[in-house]
Amino acid sequence: MLAQYFKFKELNTNFRQETIAGLTTFLTIVYIIVVNPKILEAAGIPFGPSVVATILTTGFGTLLMGVYARRPFAVAPYMGQNAFIAYTLVKVMGYSWQVALGGVFISGLVFTLLTLTHIRSWLVHAIPDELKIAFSAGLGLFLSFIGLNVSGIVQMGVHEAPVRVGYLTHPDVFLAILCFLLMSSLLIRKIKGAIFMGLMGITILAIVCGMLRLPHVLVSLPPDIRPILGHLDIMGALQVKFLPIVLLMFILIFVDTTGTLLGMSLKAGFLDEKGNLPEMKKPMMCDSLTTMIGAFLGTTTSGVYLESLAGIEAGGRSGFTAVVTALLILAALFFAPLFAIIPAYAYGPALMIVGMLMMSTIKQLNVEDLTEWIPTFVTLTMITFTYNLGIGMTAGFIIYPLIKVLSGQYKEVSTGTWVLAAISLLFFIYYPY
Repeated sequence: MLAQYFKFKELNTNFRQETIAGLTTFLTIVYIIVVNPKILEAAGIPFGPSVVATILTTGFGTLLMGVYARRPFAVAPYMGQNAFIAYTLVKVMGYSWQVALGGVFISGLVFTLLTLTHIRSWLVHAIPDELKIAFSAGLGLFLSFIGLNVSGIVQMGVHEAPVRVGYLTHPDVFLAILCFLLMSSLLIRKIKGAIFMGLMGITILAIVCGMLRLPHVLVSLPPDIRPILGHLDIMGALQVKFLPIVLLMFILIFVDTTGTLLGMSLKAGFLDEKGNLPEMKKPMMCDSLTTMIGAFLGTTTSGVYLESLAGIEAGGRSGFTAVVTALLILAALFFAPLFAIIPAYAYGPALMIVGMLMMSTIKQLNVEDLTEWIPTFVTLTMITFTYNLGIGMTAGFIIYPLIKVLSGQYKEVSTGTWVLAAISLLFFIYYPY
């Protein structure tokens, strides 16, 4: 009966193949259990409850994707979105994490409504391919910079030189470099779970060397999630001064979830002859609903994860792959004390590697066409040098149609692109400088 529901015969797959694929996806995505709470800890969200929220959100979204949308995609809190909340919205702009999560919930609700009314699908086609590439590469640069910083390889400098190299002879920094090299070598050899294996390998080495101590209990009941459960401040997020941020969150969700979903579906061969994903509304609903549930649980924007490609490459074709991944993620609830000891010199390089992989999309861009390269350049530099994802992305939405007009190619700009540009202009008008 399960085989019939997941269309094993039609997809030329079986339980064994799907189970192996689900395990593979789990190994490539499990680092999120540690890395997401570590990033959100910078926003004041306590680590233990955040681990539980991350696991429950990932388990819910991935299970929903498998059972409802019947796609082999994992859904989890996005790298980059969590960084935006922690390092930009809370640390730089001064908002509380409760208000930030309220904004995430509202943007997820709007996203759900747009998905139901098919407006989201219309906007999907309005985003130029050049900007999708720029957003992915810019997000990769941003994550890489955060990874360099938290691992100590790069440190904050002085006014005249904002950044400088860290103390490379320090044991923590040395292990961070070693971790990056280990992950890189595993990736080069195409070993599944390279990021997770490198992360755990360096952690074990640190324990052996006496730099870390194992917790007294390795298996236990999950930490209490109540300190963050339902603590989102929706009314605070509805203040006039915060509405541009909600708008920005919506733009970030829209760009990340849509681009990743279409990119992976193309890679997996799920798109039809017209380049469209059949029943696209279902996976879109999964990431929209997961974002709302995740905000209530205490974590940030969620969506389809690029690491799902590892499971797809291992043979995953049906939603049963996602079901296996979800069950393994939920089982990790009872190993939270073990995950809590993961140090910055292990998860920092993980961010660098993920950022590097995301930056690889830039190879698809035609840099000889300045109408493509200039908007990309503006997006990349503004994301990186303002330390703000939202500014870079919205700058890209504005500069793209302007460059097309200045070059006499205004006919290439769709109505939807102009709508996105107008929305982005409002962001800069109301931005709390």
